[in-house]
Amino acid sequence: MSENRLIQLQVRSLKLFRKIHRWTGISLFVFFTIVALTALILGWKKNTGELIMPATKKGSTAELKAWLPLDSLHKIACQALHDSVSGALSTELDRIDVRVDKGIAKFLFIERYWEIQLDGATGKILSIGKRYSDFFENVHDGLILDRYLGTSGEPIKLVYTTLMGLALLVFTITGFWLWYGPKRIRHHKHAQKTSLPHH
Repeated sequence: MSENRLIQLQVRSLKLFRKIHRWTGISLFVFFTIVALTALILGWKKNTGELIMPATKKGSTAELKAWLPLDSLHKIACQALHDSVSGALSTELDRIDVRVDKGIAKFLFIERYWEIQLDGATGKILSIGKRYSDFFENVHDGLILDRYLGTSGEPIKLVYTTLMGLALLVFTITGFWLWYGPKRIRHHKHAQKTSLPHH
């Protein structure tokens, strides 16, 4: 392939990549901003003085044989949620986070992201607080819409994370070529000039 033809192809590819890069950025600007901000918040979640999530407390023992049964701890957590927060709240669990080394069990409720930490051995309430970090995580990966709409199997999260991942990949590739492409064109133009016969 001649140098002129190669240069023309590279110029065309630059124009195409510039368009793709620009329209990807414009069309997904809001989503890129949300992903970036929530990622920043999640990265700092343990360093905000419990503004975003409660600190993990320490229980009396890490010996599981000394712990109360998990269903007993669950009943205590549900009762604490109704007594200390609101009797109108659902006791549906998102998950139970057992920290054996800390001697505690965290009960994370779906509604309004409440968390209750209990001493595994005594059932003592160590902490009642909101896990705003879980809210930001759900916004970050799109799960918030599945939760809001009540969809099963998390299809919105799957589509959203796939589209955002592909978009970021396209943005990275086109951005790299917009930086590297002009260098290649200048290189070929220089090579073309030096290869011309001198009179």
